[in-house]
Amino acid sequence: MRRTTVTAGLALTAALALTTSTATLPATAAEAPAAAPAVAALAAPDISVTNVQAHLSQFQSIATSNGGNRRSGSAGYTASVNYVKSKLQAAGYTVTEQTCTSCTYSGNNVIAEWPGGAPADQVIMFGAHLDGVSAGPGINDNASGSSVLLENALVLAQQNPSLTKRVRFAWWNGEEQGLQGSKFYVNSLSATQKGYIKGYYNFDMVASTNGGYFINRVTSTTAAPLKAYWDSLGLSPEENVEGQGRSDDYSFQQAGIPTSGYAMGASATKSSAQAAKWGGTAGSSYDPCYHRACDTTSNINATGLNRSADGVAYAIWDQAVGGGTPTNDFSLAVSPTSGSVARGASTTATVSTATTSGSAQSVALSAAGAPSGVTVSFSPSSVTSGGSSTMTITASASAATGTYAITVTGTGSATRTATYSVTVTGTGGCAGGQVVGNSGFESGATVWTASSGVITNSASQAAHTGSYKAWLGGYGSSRTETLSQSLAVPAGCATYTLSFWLHIDTAETTSTRQYDKLTVSVGGTTLATYSNLDKATGYTQRTFDAAAYAGRTVTLTFTGVEDASLQTSFVVDDVTLTAS
Repeated sequence: MRRTTVTAGLALTAALALTTSTATLPATAAEAPAAAPAVAALAAPDISVTNVQAHLSQFQSIATSNGGNRRSGSAGYTASVNYVKSKLQAAGYTVTEQTCTSCTYSGNNVIAEWPGGAPADQVIMFGAHLDGVSAGPGINDNASGSSVLLENALVLAQQNPSLTKRVRFAWWNGEEQGLQGSKFYVNSLSATQKGYIKGYYNFDMVASTNGGYFINRVTSTTAAPLKAYWDSLGLSPEENVEGQGRSDDYSFQQAGIPTSGYAMGASATKSSAQAAKWGGTAGSSYDPCYHRACDTTSNINATGLNRSADGVAYAIWDQAVGGGTPTNDFSLAVSPTSGSVARGASTTATVSTATTSGSAQSVALSAAGAPSGVTVSFSPSSVTSGGSSTMTITASASAATGTYAITVTGTGSATRTATYSVTVTGTGGCAGGQVVGNSGFESGATVWTASSGVITNSASQAAHTGSYKAWLGGYGSSRTETLSQSLAVPAGCATYTLSFWLHIDTAETTSTRQYDKLTVSVGGTTLATYSNLDKATGYTQRTFDAAAYAGRTVTLTFTGVEDASLQTSFVVDDVTLTAS
């Protein structure tokens, strides 16, 4: 998504709206369309999120091999075009590369149409921008939308259903410079050709890690199939206010073509009501890595990605094939994905499920692959999709040492698996080591979960070591920021030491009153609180005994709170938790 917001809009007349959806809507959908002529209902396919993620990995590799980005006009963008085009041509699409001669950076739009089928004057179009910004690889923004469309196009080709409308896909150049590629395409169409397009659907940032579920023009007729699918999951999607005028649907809207699309949010802040409805962190941006180097494959919400991909399939089948009620399905994940356990001790991880299509269902949990002397249990042993369970791995005194892959299986109407790597150590002794990942923040926002802009290499505050640090506060206005990481603390050790370096500077002049505070907590328990009264030149090392957390998986959290005036900066670096 481009950063600059266009505020002008175009009112669409009822005569330009799509005809009422003919799909059979899910029973849980909030709105049902008026009756329409009968169309043979064909079930929309389940789009494999694993395949979508494989495309994301390819875009990440392309960026890594080409200077770290896929900006329009770059070698990374050209390689992205070639990747998409080769996949589509191999699947049988008619593919056209359209060079945008008016774009800031000359580059090609990729237009693909499934051959044959409905008359040429009945077109449903699906698009996403393929370019990123120069700051990073642009995986959520917008390899996510590009990959969702690519996999949907490949599945459509594989199934090759009879179509009631032509299906056209597009990947745009120059979106980040002002929607340039899509504008060029729309302007290249005659008035008659524009009239052929009965609806344009746009997908921009559909896997934001702290995201929400947003639909462009959510109450419009065009949006009906997208909304129906997310309604069937109980998501209660909202209008994409942040994205109005900021992505390629605007180019089509300005030409009088009905539009809609999915998004999960960029730099805007998630509200408390949204966090209560969808989960995530209130007061933080939907995508903390928006237009940053950390927008990598680690910056992807797999559940949101899956729900978006399946919603696109539902819309394609609804608008061009005949629709179908989504089948029941769910996702399964383990967090953390690895840990260690000493003989005679135990460790835990959280198994999370989510309803990805259809209705919620009962999911039975089991595990396989544990070595001799290691047992795996779940509490509870069965959950309703959307719920979670605590997995406990217990090693006996005679357990086989080494590293083992445990396969966690969820069984419902479908079967889903996830892998947890466990290392069994010692003879009942200490596994030892330092357990904080990216402790000096030099890898950016990886591993850590942080409010937007907290992890930074800004020269305005020096790091304790290296270039990066975590900077909470410093705004001089009412603000709350957080920084956290889940830690698996080994059991059986003699000492456990949590340490971090902290620098505090402030514009507050009082020597008696705490206005701005930094709270450090572990496992939900406050460990220490610092304020503007603790200001000091340079960094001070803070050290704590963390033995109370041995053998547990806990979350270390730093929370910075500023009042309405006079800044206080809490700068954290080189965070470690060492067991020995």
